[in-house]
Amino acid sequence: MGFAEDVKKWTIKCASNSDQVVRKTVLRVVDSIVERSPVGNPTLWQGWDASVSVRANEDHWLRRAGFVGEEYEGGHFRANWQLGIGSLPTGEVEGVDPSGAATKAKAEAAIPAKAAGHVYYFGNNLPYAIPLEEGHSTQAPYGMVGLTAVRFTEFAEKAAAEVNK
Repeated sequence: MGFAEDVKKWTIKCASNSDQVVRKTVLRVVDSIVERSPVGNPTLWQGWDASVSVRANEDHWLRRAGFVGEEYEGGHFRANWQLGIGSLPTGEVEGVDPSGAATKAKAEAAIPAKAAGHVYYFGNNLPYAIPLEEGHSTQAPYGMVGLTAVRFTEFAEKAAAEVNK
């Protein structure tokens, strides 16, 4: 085998490794943000009145949130994290995902096989996303995205170490 063939094999391996590192890093970012995202728990909402029934409190808050006559189920915020490749995601996702599993799976499926060389955006378009990031939740008092951004280098280094074993 000649030098040119060796260089070609090395180049292919580097491209494959780059794709794997990018994929693993993006998935770590997605996992961190989704896991840090609060899931609606009305008993933690400011103004919850412990002297009345849970149902009375829920009715009060659900009316304020526009859910009149409906049962509340948390997880809409987690369901609304969306992965955009090359552009910011737009719109709102219907439904809930309290565990975050479906949201993470959807993001994983969206990452192309040739993952390197793309710009990835992970966004949440709900009107309360910024207040939650700014600490308006006792479940995520320090936000989600900023804390994840601080760990980005760690995520990328771990991914590279795993791929280059």
